[in-house]
This record gives sequence, structure tokens and C-alpha cells, in this order.
Amino acid sequence: MTTENSIKTAILFCVSAVILGAFGAHVLKEVLSENQLSSFQTGIRYQFFHGLAILILSLNKVHFTNRLSNIIKIMSAGIILFSFSIYLLSIQDLIGFSMSFLGPITPIGGLLLITSWILIFFSIKKQE
Repeated sequence: MTTENSIKTAILFCVSAVILGAFGAHVLKEVLSENQLSSFQTGIRYQFFHGLAILILSLNKVHFTNRLSNIIKIMSAGIILFSFSIYLLSIQDLIGFSMSFLGPITPIGGLLLITSWILIFFSIKKQE
């Protein structure tokens, strides 16, 4: 993934998190339970924080090894699996379709997020 694509991906994650946050605050708060809304907001929070992380990493690529591009791909996959499975699980009652098959996907996304942070730790270039 090029630096330009990483930056665009980060911006897309952040702007969609803001849009989903507004949607949750103004539309879904009226139709979801407190627990469902809290879960939805957790997905937004993780998406936004990791989108910002991708942006910061992309803008500071010189401080990391050439593996950073792959790590950003892992983090992006983690965001999609973690946050988007939470979104769908939160609104499944609203749309009238069981999304319970996504239950195991959420922790896989979380594991990818954790893995990406560990890999970032080990991809920092040594100071010369």
C-alpha cells in the first residue's frame, strides 16, 4: 500500500466513523437499546482511533521498516472485521435479520488490531 493510499484509507475510516457516530447519536438512539447503542459506539471509537493511527503511521513512515505497509493492511482488516461486525450485530433487530453468525468475526478483528500494534512495536527503525 502506498503512502497516498494509506492516508486516503485513514481518512475514509475517520470520516465514516464521524458519519456513523452522527447517525448513531441522532437516529439510532431512538430505536436501539442502551446496550446496542453502547456496542455501536464501541465500534465507532475503535474505527476512529485506528483510522487516526493509520494516518499518523502513514505520515511518519520514515521511522518504520518497510513492513509498515503490510501492518497497515492488517490494521485495516482488523477495523473492518471488528467495527463493522459490531455495527451489524447492533442493528440486527432493527433490520429484522439475524447477524449472529458475525459473533466470531468480532474477536478475529480484535486479534488483528492487537497483532498490528505488536508488529508496529517491532517495526520501529533503530536510531543510528
